[in-house]
Amino acid sequence: MSDAFPDYLDVDYTDGEGENPEDHPTIEDKIEKALEVVETGLREYENPAIMWTGGKDSTLTLYFVKEVIEQFDLEMPPTVFIDHYQHFDELMEFVERWADEWDLEVEYARNTDVGDYVDENGLEPGDDIPIDALSEHNQHHVRDILEYEEDTFPFLLDTYVGNHLLKTVALNDALEEHDIDGIISGIRWDEQEARADETFFSPRHDPDIYPPHDRVQPILQFMESDVWDAFWYFVVPETVEGYPDEGYVPQDFDDLPNGLTHEDIPVSPKYFEGFRSLGSEVSTGKSSSEPAWLQDMANTSERGERAQDKEDLMKRLRDLGYM
Repeated sequence: MSDAFPDYLDVDYTDGEGENPEDHPTIEDKIEKALEVVETGLREYENPAIMWTGGKDSTLTLYFVKEVIEQFDLEMPPTVFIDHYQHFDELMEFVERWADEWDLEVEYARNTDVGDYVDENGLEPGDDIPIDALSEHNQHHVRDILEYEEDTFPFLLDTYVGNHLLKTVALNDALEEHDIDGIISGIRWDEQEARADETFFSPRHDPDIYPPHDRVQPILQFMESDVWDAFWYFVVPETVEGYPDEGYVPQDFDDLPNGLTHEDIPVSPKYFEGFRSLGSEVSTGKSSSEPAWLQDMANTSERGERAQDKEDLMKRLRDLGYM
């Protein structure tokens, strides 16, 4: 990355300020804005990358990137996948399959200091990890940045220390290692209160907290239901051979048209099972026996089956670099 960052950029950091999903009323409006933000991001940043979790939001964002790449014959940036060691097996299989299908370059962001300690000591989620067993880099984050005073922390993703070390530190280290100046991320305004004031181009420039970079956020304007409408009427029909051109919304786990299987569809089977948000295997439950897109999205929480320790601390975690 050039030492001149962010001076070489011509992006509007106020774009989206004070807006909400209703300011982009139709699915076509939302898609048009997403493509516009992606194109700007791909053209303006010297070393962009795509944050991909294998979940619905980041996969939709990846689809928009692929569309812009194809339309304007641009170079496909790498994807960054945070491996926090507590994923559903099905999610890892999904990521590997579609990375191969779409010929993606995937950079796995891992806090190997923590991961190696877990492997070497045969730990299970919830087991304690001594702070003094960590590297100086991680101890700095725990003691000086988080101001955590306990001698140990539990090996759990959805906790304050666990989330920061396994996701935020892993991400920031990857941004620095690969010199990424713009990370394209699939967060939404309606997803959490801590994300409701985000803009389409969001600066992260404080070198004392994270490697200076920007967050490029093309799907802020999508609500959860919009994401699923985009999948079943645009993404899947346009990317899956044999899927009805006019779209089709599956009504249960086995309801796929024209002899297609789950392996043919760029939607994680966990969503068909009733999960609405894919966090860690040990702390995320499914919301219903119905597929995610058939559930009562207007009156229930998308992240209601997530462990609440991390959710309640989301604002501070985001200040430290969490997505």
